[in-house]
Amino acid sequence: MREILVLAEHRLGKLRDITFEMLTKGRQLALEAGATLSIALLGYGVESLAEELADYADEVLLIEEKRLENFNSEYYQQVLSHIILERKPEVIFLGHTSYGLELAPALAIKLNIPIVTDVIDVYFEDGKFMAIRDFYGGKLQAKVSLRKSTQYIATIRPGVFKAEKGKRRGNVNKLSPPDLTDITYKKFIELVKPPAEAVDISTADIVVAVGRGIGDAKNLHLIEELSNVLGGVVACSRPIVDMGWLPKERQVGISGKTVKPKLYLAVGISGQFYHVYGMMNSELIIAINKDPHAPIFNVADYGIVGDLFEILPRLTKKILEEKSAGASSQ
Repeated sequence: MREILVLAEHRLGKLRDITFEMLTKGRQLALEAGATLSIALLGYGVESLAEELADYADEVLLIEEKRLENFNSEYYQQVLSHIILERKPEVIFLGHTSYGLELAPALAIKLNIPIVTDVIDVYFEDGKFMAIRDFYGGKLQAKVSLRKSTQYIATIRPGVFKAEKGKRRGNVNKLSPPDLTDITYKKFIELVKPPAEAVDISTADIVVAVGRGIGDAKNLHLIEELSNVLGGVVACSRPIVDMGWLPKERQVGISGKTVKPKLYLAVGISGQFYHVYGMMNSELIIAINKDPHAPIFNVADYGIVGDLFEILPRLTKKILEEKSAGASSQ
């Protein structure tokens, strides 16, 4: 039986979004190929995560060992190599993240399996494993055909697949870890968390993003006020970061972060491809721009053509009024 295998990513006892995104694509690929979908969960004390993952795959391969408690690519490679050699899955998915970037190439070399990285789509075409990936900073998308093999490794770009709710109940298969060779030259020391005040725009439900149209840093208060009344976070396009008006972690796009909020409000953003690529999977996109031909309107669900300096204060005031009216009626 053909098999698609996904490597689960988790941190501090929680599964990361990329895991569910890969499972969504894995289910689609498995259905098209008549394959089963399995997920490998490596760690220590993570049995509760295995139960959660059972809703998304046919089988959860749970491997617990103290040395797997924190991510170490050398130990992960030893365990994954053992699983792949034993089960021979046709396709192996890893996230194109700090985990996958370190682990996937070494795994491919060790097992002599062809690999394609940072993919935005994968599929079978006439029995061949194919992938779509960006080149030249996203200006070109290419269809990539790998050399003929019985197995393939692909790292999946975070945010390109919308995670869907699990629709199946798979089995949790607790496996004994293979004999691990102790690693002395690489070890986990500590997890350094970002400052408490730092905002992770990639997890926000509401994102209010600002572009060059804001004109001056002194006008950012208009964006912040609107974001506050909406209960969202402020993000931006690359020019805002380049001018030093907002920090790098607020940037959306190919060279920034990928976001997929319930609401993405783009203010004064022209909508060039390198920005759009980071937010096109948002559930609802609203754009405000004075240029009726701005590319952002090609991806927006709703668009407002007008002067943001007139629209934002009125929009903020209206939202406050609606909130006040709603509170007084309760």
